[in-house]
Formats: sequence, C-alpha cells, structure tokens
Amino acid sequence: METLAVPQGNFELSRFPARQQETLRAWDAADEYLLNYLQDEQLLHTNSRILILNDSFGTLACALSGYHTVSVSDSFIAQQGMRLNFSQNHLDPDAIEFRHSLMDYGQGEPYDLVLLKVTKSLGQLEDQLHRIRSCLSQNSQIIGAGMVKGIHTSTLELFETIIGQTQTSLARKKARLIFSRFNPTLNPPENSYPKSYILENTEYQILNHANVFSREKLDIGTRFLIEHLPADNRFQQIVDLGCGNGIVGLMASAANPEATIHFVDESYMAVASAENNFHRAFPERSATFKVTDCLNGITQDSCDLILNNPPFHQQNAIGDFIAWQMFSESKAVLKKGGELWVIGNRHLNYHAKLKRLFGNCSTVASNNKFVILKTVKR
Repeated sequence: METLAVPQGNFELSRFPARQQETLRAWDAADEYLLNYLQDEQLLHTNSRILILNDSFGTLACALSGYHTVSVSDSFIAQQGMRLNFSQNHLDPDAIEFRHSLMDYGQGEPYDLVLLKVTKSLGQLEDQLHRIRSCLSQNSQIIGAGMVKGIHTSTLELFETIIGQTQTSLARKKARLIFSRFNPTLNPPENSYPKSYILENTEYQILNHANVFSREKLDIGTRFLIEHLPADNRFQQIVDLGCGNGIVGLMASAANPEATIHFVDESYMAVASAENNFHRAFPERSATFKVTDCLNGITQDSCDLILNNPPFHQQNAIGDFIAWQMFSESKAVLKKGGELWVIGNRHLNYHAKLKRLFGNCSTVASNNKFVILKTVKR
C-alpha cells in the first residue's frame, strides 16, 4: 500500500489482488496528471456529474467520490480493487456507482466530465467512444489520460472521428492528456463491435466484443491447444479458465459431449462473448458463465479438468503472478485425479511452477513456440 497525494486528498491505495511485497503502485502518472489538471482548471463543482472509464484500481473513483460519479470498467478485478481502496480509505462504498462495460453508461442527464484512461486496446477505445456519445452535451468536457507510449496517432484519430475536435497536452512524467470537444453534428461511422467470424474448419460463428483477445481471428496459441484437447468420459466437469471468447471451452464441449463446461474470466465482455458463442453452437446444452478473479467462487474439489492459457500481464504490468494464482487456485478446485492443462510460450517455463505446486508435470505437445503441459492433482 502506498499513499497518493493529490489536490483532492491523500489516499492509501493498493493493487488487487493484494500481494505480499508488492512493488507496483495502484496508480500511474496519468492519474496524477489528470487529478491535478481538474483542480488547476477548476473543473470540479459541487453538482458535477462525472463518468470515469477504465479506472484500474479505483484511484480516480477514490479521489472523486464526493461527486455524482459513475465508474465503468470491463474488469471484475478493477471493480474489486475499487472496493478494496474505498474500504482502506474509509469511503462510502455507495458513493460511486460501478457499471460494467456492457451496461448503459448514462443516467438521463449528460455528464459534465468524462474521464477516460486510455488502454492498449483500440477496439475497446472505439467501442467506449461510441457508447459515451449519447451521454454528452456540448458543455461536456471529455478528457483522456494515458502514458505517452500508449497514445498514438491512431488513438487521437478515434477521438476525432467519433467525438470531435481533439488535441493533446504537453507530456508530464511521461504522461499526457487528451482533450476532445463533443460535436453533436458529427456523423461517425457505426460502431464495428461486436465482430464475428466463422471458426476455421468448423461451422461455429464466433462473436467477439471489443475487449476480447484475438477479436479478428483464432490466435495461434489457442489453435495449437484445441488441436490437442482431450476427449475422455472421465472429464464431466471442465473449466475454461480465462476463457476469452470461449473457443477452448466450446471445442472441449464438442470433444466431450457429456461434460458440463464452466466458462470463467475477469472480463465482462469475454464472458458475454463466450456465453453467446456456446449457446449458438450448442442451443440444447447447459453451461455456466462466471465473471470473477481467477477461480474465486468456484467450489473446491469439484472439477475434473481445467484448461488454461494464462495471461502474462495485468493492465500494463507484465509478470507471472497471474499464472501463479491461476495454477494455485486450480489445484484447490480440481478433484483428486483431476488435471490442469496449460498452454504457454516455451520460454515462460511454466513446467517448473506446475511441478513445484503439483509435484508432477508432463508435456502433451510442443512446437517451436508453444508447449502444452499437463499436471495431475494427486
């Protein structure tokens, strides 16, 4: 936990999930730049109506909890991080309304301020800019914030095309602000999300919302995994962990027609995509769909097989901490004799972690880039 000092106050903030000896902060220089700018320009008023998008761990929400504020994110982890930091700072948990990415952003009246943290995904940005148009008036202030390395010409072009005239601030501590002026007469192109494609070598139509990995086509890692999925009557309860659009679980369902598939991801858009894709492919079959942090909320000793392609980053932080959490929680959720199958780049050395946790690890298949590993709960 570290202290953020901004004009709105001092806040003790943590990343989520909390880890011992955490070396990363819950905020970045763009958060500080934005909050200082709001104060310097006197943009905050008692009755200000504020919309926040992509607030990673509730930094902006904590600082702006005294206003009429809605926070929108596609991330369950961001939502939990906001709750944690509200609790740590003794803030009213109901002071900010949280809405996930597929909910209506509006509250009837236009927002005075729209504060958007710029993410890596241009698709997500495009979708969000389209969604906020109906929440704006000509008096609305739209301010983007991000690190310089994440703001590109293509980023600014989306603001220009969908919102209106756009300019940027000078850089400060490698962060930059984006100022966009809402043009109600602008006729932007239609939102291109969600998108769909036909899964190669199948008749399955795959729908993808804007913040889903590999929205345009099947990625090569997933393709390699589905080529080697097990088909075994022993597997009656199968988890697609970090399911994304659900292709792995969908293909596991095809290979194991008697199994129940559980789709789990921390992205609301991912789980919604997976649910659509499964029910379109198997309208007569049942499955479960859960937005959560890794396997939180899944009954221990309940599953026969977990299929996992771990992400190696959270927001802009790169590391193996999410994979380690997924592997540890998988061990708790698997029945005795249950199996965890993991695909990853060869250089990530997941076999060492799995062997340390489970006491065993074997290779199912490998090529020059990927390896599929299997470990059994003894």
